[in-house]
Formats: sequence, structure tokens, C-alpha cells
Amino acid sequence: MPDLLTILTDLSWPVAICIAWIAGEIGQRLTSLPRISFYGVTGFALAAPQIGVLPPSGAGPILFLADVAFGLILFELGYRINLRWLRTNPWLGAASLAEALATFVAIYLVASAFDTSSMTALMLASLGMSTSPATVVRVINESRSSGQVTERVLHLSALNCVMAVFTFNVIVGFWIFKSSADIGDATLSSLVALLLSGAIGAAFGVAVPALLRALGNLSEDATVGFALAVILLVSVCYAAQLSPVVSTLAFGLTARHRRVAFGQAQRNFGPLGELLTVLLFVFAASTLDWRTVADGITLALALVLVRVLTKTAGVTAFSHLSGISWRKGALTGIGLAPVSVFVILLLEHTRLRGVNLAEELRAMAGVTLLLEVFGPILIQRALVWAKETPVKS
Repeated sequence: MPDLLTILTDLSWPVAICIAWIAGEIGQRLTSLPRISFYGVTGFALAAPQIGVLPPSGAGPILFLADVAFGLILFELGYRINLRWLRTNPWLGAASLAEALATFVAIYLVASAFDTSSMTALMLASLGMSTSPATVVRVINESRSSGQVTERVLHLSALNCVMAVFTFNVIVGFWIFKSSADIGDATLSSLVALLLSGAIGAAFGVAVPALLRALGNLSEDATVGFALAVILLVSVCYAAQLSPVVSTLAFGLTARHRRVAFGQAQRNFGPLGELLTVLLFVFAASTLDWRTVADGITLALALVLVRVLTKTAGVTAFSHLSGISWRKGALTGIGLAPVSVFVILLLEHTRLRGVNLAEELRAMAGVTLLLEVFGPILIQRALVWAKETPVKS
């Protein structure tokens, strides 16, 4: 018979997910704040370095499930991206590029001012460019928001993801070789991986809708069919060492333009998506160690501040050119604050490739924890201030 310790270890994740879900429901009803902020607090508190309910991070099955959860969210995000809008309003793409570059430069300069090495500052800057689609999509769905700020935050977060994955992989490749002669190889390798990831996702976006049409009852079968396809796609990316972020995003984007219905009732992929979302945010926070957070908290606070300011300024600068007011431009920039889940999964995949950056990027642990809790609140407030959420009677 298994001993008590083995039983408790096997039960740790189910128990943690239940506790996080209860905390989210109670916290949301008492404070009206996003549930995922409470998921993050719970995951951090129950992690091995803190209370110790959860085992040390790095368990393959949990990371895979977190990737599947993230993949489902990215599929939905990709499905909501309108390429025609980006073509007819090129200033939106320009705003994305400007705010991402401004954030990269600003974070690099701030990190360097704290006597951080150039390579570490570059990695911090590349991660800081990103916006977490998991937080963005979850808060938008939970708030039932719609409007210009909502749509711009969705589109800009998708663009940020792709730019951050590419830039981070280039810098990590350069860091591994530590030779300027290899920067071209690192860039080419990252670009090829990005293109292959997108191509596989696009192939799924063509093949899966065709299969569902052939099976009939598309509206009934689409949710399960797409969910299974995301699981398979993430598995393929694992085996081929490609980016599940870019692949699942491309999958959703292509499926949208194949004119497949993905109705309101299917948002978050129903109960399956809800369950995996809780696991995703608990897992992300559980990878953080309070000692690492404490070591880098001063720099983390500076990075969070400069990141929010530069993203807000970058989007606001293009507000009138892209067709919205200064105020809504600023609120869009504030809505790009979340970063946590995306960063955690990117770093976990880098660690699986044999590159452990925990010590070099300890400041990012502080940024992640702060925005795990406050990122959802910032985007929720931005949507409320933009008057894009339903008015409660």
C-alpha cells in the first residue's frame, strides 16, 4: 500500500486547484476583482518554497497541461484577431511595434542602471515586451467587455507575443554561444522555428475545419474538435521543439478565416477551459520562490513602473492616427500590463532545453508576481474606465 506521503503528494495539485477555485469565487464576490488574481495568490502561497503544499515545479504533466490551457486561450485569441482590420488600419501595427520597441529599450536602460549585465538586461527587455494573452482573454471574457479598447488590447497582445518569442529566442541563442559571430545563426534559427510553428498551426487551421465540416454538425462538434486539436498541436510542438505559443495562435487565426462558427457559448472552451485556466494560473505562480522575489523586488518595481509607462505612452502616441481618442489610447496601453503567465511558460520551456535562467532573471520573478496579482486588476479597471463593460443594475 502507498504510504501517507505518497498519497498527499498525489493529491497536492487537485487540492490546490480546488482551494484556488474557491478563493477565486469568494474573492470575486467580495471584491469584484478578477478571479485569476486570487488564483495567482493561492498558487504562490501553496508553492513548495512557501507553505509547501505543492511539489517543486518542473513536473512534466503539469507543465504540459498548463501549455494546453494556454494553447486553448491562444487559439481563442487568434480566432478573435481580424487581419483585415490590421491591413486597413496599419497605424495599429505601427503602435504595437513602437510600444514594444520603446518598452524593450526602456527596460534595458533601467536594468543596466541597476548594474545588471548586458545579456541579462537584454533578456529582461525581451520578456518585458510581451503581454500575457491568458490574462487578457480571461479578464475580457469574465467582464463581458466589447469595444475599441477591448479589441485593441486583444490584437496588440497577440502581436506582442510573437515579437517577444522571437526576440527572446534570439537573445537566448546568442547567450548560449556568447559570440557575436553566432548572432546571425541565433536569429535565423529563431526565425525558422517561428515560421515552422506558424506553418504547422496554419495547417491545423485548414485541416481541422475541413474535418469538422466532413463530419457534419459543425456547431455541436467544434468545441471538442478544436480542443482535441490544440492538445495534439501542443504535443507536436513539444516533440519538434517548436513554439506552442505561435502555433496555437496561428491555428486560431487560420480557423477564423476558414469561417468556422465559434459561438458565445464556447468562450473559454466551457468547463474544460475553466478548469485548465485555474490550473494555469496556479501553476504560473507556484514556480516563484519568495526568496528570489525578495532578491529582485527593487528592480522588479522599477521594471513594472517603466513597462506600464512606456506601453501606455507608446500606444497613446498613435491614438489619433489609429482612430481613437487620447484617453482610449492610454487605457489600451494600461490594458497591456499583464505579463505573468506568458513569461513563466517561456522560461519553463527554456529550462527544459537545458538553459536555466532563474538566477540571471530573478528580477523577473518579482515582476511576474506583482503582475500576476495586479495585472488582471489593471486591465479590468481599464475596461471599466473605457465604459466597455456591462453596467450592473
